[in-house]
Amino acid sequence: MVGIIFIYSAGTYWSSIHYEGQLPFYIKQLVYLVLAIAVFMFVANMPLFTLEKTWITLYVFSLLLLVLVLVPGIGLVRNGSQSWIGLGPLTIQPAELAKITTLMYLSFLLSKVRNDERVVQIKHFVIILLPCALIMLQPDFGSVFILVVSAFILLFIAKYPIKLYVGFIVLGVVGLVALIASAPYRLKRIEAFINPWADALGSGFQAVQSLLAIGPAGLLGHGFQESRQKFLYLPEPQNDFIFSIILEEIGFLGGCVVLVLFGLFIYSGCGLAIQSLKSSDFYAISALVGMVGFQAALNIGVVIGLIPVTGVTLPFISYGGTSLMIIWFVVAIVVSISNRTENV
Repeated sequence: MVGIIFIYSAGTYWSSIHYEGQLPFYIKQLVYLVLAIAVFMFVANMPLFTLEKTWITLYVFSLLLLVLVLVPGIGLVRNGSQSWIGLGPLTIQPAELAKITTLMYLSFLLSKVRNDERVVQIKHFVIILLPCALIMLQPDFGSVFILVVSAFILLFIAKYPIKLYVGFIVLGVVGLVALIASAPYRLKRIEAFINPWADALGSGFQAVQSLLAIGPAGLLGHGFQESRQKFLYLPEPQNDFIFSIILEEIGFLGGCVVLVLFGLFIYSGCGLAIQSLKSSDFYAISALVGMVGFQAALNIGVVIGLIPVTGVTLPFISYGGTSLMIIWFVVAIVVSISNRTENV
């Protein structure tokens, strides 16, 4: 509901200027929300989504979608990335599904490893790297970053040897340097992160406009619908930078309320994970809740200037049908698994 309210506030003017004659963003989001709840009700009551065979099949299916999205004429290009597949008036983003299927499949594999066998297994990394490689071809660095970090959190929970994480960090740094070398615009993003004011009308534009929204708002903000930056200053204020509008309108204290809501979500998810009777359920819930929590932290970190701009949505709140339905799909999986635990 916080998302609907602030999409109404943040996106109405942008929608009237850039999408004149179309349904406002908040109406579309309400439709997406109804569809997302329908998906939730279906998945949460389907034991099929707690089975390993289901997730192996869905993992392969998500890889096929990642290949299809790269085919000219099938994949849609938006903001320089070929990351969407059009289905009539709707679009789907295969990378969102791939993150879930990868974590779920990996959870089942890790549950089969005995404590005395906690060594690196190549197949675990192949399962992670296959979707990452396909997603980077789009390119979508934000989705890859979320998937890799979430997978490493899962491996850490599964007691992978700590000393190996040093190697992971080294490989991560090398990979980051390679990514920057292959696409110089990423270096500009890092430079804009260090000093966005050096190019306030170019690479640092989003970061500067976000800070101009947050800085003057103070503890209580300017009031609901009183944002200034949503009037074509902050690009796409209903999407990645909606938290800027939230802070601008209801201030630091209002932003803290949103953080508390995410904290309660993570706390509840951790509680369900601990109650799980099967190790695969524990890993799955931990991985999914960790993914949502990390994505929220990443988005908020970008908005307040702690992290370079990555183009990641704020779960539950940012505008977008695929994003909203995928998040509700995640919650449905967690509920489905926890229902199985209660029925044992």
